[in-house]
Amino acid sequence: MAAPLYLSEEDHKRVSEAVARAESGTSGEIVTILADRSDGYTDVALAWAAFATLAALAALAFAPDFFLALWDGALGGWSVNEWTPRAVLVAAAAIATLKFAGVMLIQLWQPLKFWLIPPPIKTARVHDRAVRAFRIGAERRTHGRTGILIYLSMRERRAEIVADEAIAGSVDPDVWGEAMEHLLRHAREGHFAHAMVAAVDRVGLVLKDHFPAVIPDENELPDRLIEV
Repeated sequence: MAAPLYLSEEDHKRVSEAVARAESGTSGEIVTILADRSDGYTDVALAWAAFATLAALAALAFAPDFFLALWDGALGGWSVNEWTPRAVLVAAAAIATLKFAGVMLIQLWQPLKFWLIPPPIKTARVHDRAVRAFRIGAERRTHGRTGILIYLSMRERRAEIVADEAIAGSVDPDVWGEAMEHLLRHAREGHFAHAMVAAVDRVGLVLKDHFPAVIPDENELPDRLIEV
């Protein structure tokens, strides 16, 4: 299933123009990416399903009479007269299977799935995806090692700024805090294009101070926003 598009053609144009404007005063190159999500989190969904399954089996072991009575009731009273070890194991396997499948199915509803993902995992996955995207699209692709990526991940509601060697060696990471604050504040308000433009403007000012434009200045990376 294709990822939803969050920005209109006009929004894309605004961000591209902001990148071109910011790069006009610096030798740095800015890449912008807006992602629907940074990971599928299948492992997290499986972990929740496994946890729910184990919890159900533990509950069965702790109070077998209660749950076996529920089983009998679900079968309308048409059950065995006496629960043999084999019958109990069959019931446990059925409960485990239903619980596992049920938890996996309810996590197909994306709001719930992403709500269940622990925040540290979201943060780590967004960072990893941003670094991978940077390595593919910007790292060492400029002569002066002056590429920088502004990455916004929608489902996780997180962002990253990743800089190439020359920028990382000259600019303290804390300097990007203001750009991140602008980016996330506008994104929380639902103004995603404005969020990207604000972040690009702030990054451009920092790059202008540390890496002023040189003549001639080749545009080595595309100015367009990449939406994935």
